[in-house]
Amino acid sequence: MLRYVPPPSTQSRLLSGELELEVPSMGQDPIVYYKRKIFTAEDSAFAGTFAVDFVVPPDEGTDSTLPARTAYFAEEDIRNVGSDDRKPMLVTLHGLSGGSHEVYLRHVLKPLFREGWEACVVNARGCAQSKITSDLLFNARATWDVRQVVKWLREAFPNRPLFAIGFSLGGNILVNVRRHIVIQYFQYKSLSSESDLHRDLQYLGEEGEQCLLEAAVVCSNPWNLDVGAVALQRTWLGLEVYSKTMGANLRSLFDLSVHRTHLVLLRITDTFVQAMLSRSQRIQESILIK
Repeated sequence: MLRYVPPPSTQSRLLSGELELEVPSMGQDPIVYYKRKIFTAEDSAFAGTFAVDFVVPPDEGTDSTLPARTAYFAEEDIRNVGSDDRKPMLVTLHGLSGGSHEVYLRHVLKPLFREGWEACVVNARGCAQSKITSDLLFNARATWDVRQVVKWLREAFPNRPLFAIGFSLGGNILVNVRRHIVIQYFQYKSLSSESDLHRDLQYLGEEGEQCLLEAAVVCSNPWNLDVGAVALQRTWLGLEVYSKTMGANLRSLFDLSVHRTHLVLLRITDTFVQAMLSRSQRIQESILIK
């Protein structure tokens, strides 16, 4: 892995990581338009559907059930998806409870699209106002949807070089391999073969030399989630601001999903746990309940 350190002339003059995080979101709001395609999971072990938003030129179409400037592909457009062009294509993974609408993500996609790149965002299940259609949600191991999208892109656009970028949890999904989690998951799922275990490793580590991506970038990857969760509790800012914000975002996402797909979520957890989740205030409480 290569570490890039910007030259002094381009380094931020802000005094802390907190300011570097907040200041860009207070500036210009990049306008990005999307068309959404719904994928059905090919692997029955990860049944359900998920939404992928493709960056498109400015478009008049809107859908009140989707984030701003996002609409579904028309059936005819979906049938005609595919090209022999050689444009670089970026696969984007957002952070915890985020989606294609996030401003940090649009700050990356808008200039790239303007320079001739194509791009898409793989929305985690239930995020970006997507519908949950099975009892499988998302977590830091959720590489299955990314894998299917990359494979589909290679088939639809055989000449395009494929790249990926992941933010925060999305970066963790993209690159992190943690052996003890895989072993726990192996035992939990009662996987019966090495191929099943191999399938459940994080994406880049799993794909290895067979990976279809030319390169990948991760931004603000938490790497070790256990260590990160503990570190958040060491400071007032981490415990009372970051943890509460992430906990509130997860709670809102859960409440919205219960409202939209109540019967599906009842298969995930019982009524008591749903009530506990709805009252959780910090990210650590949500994780412990899950």
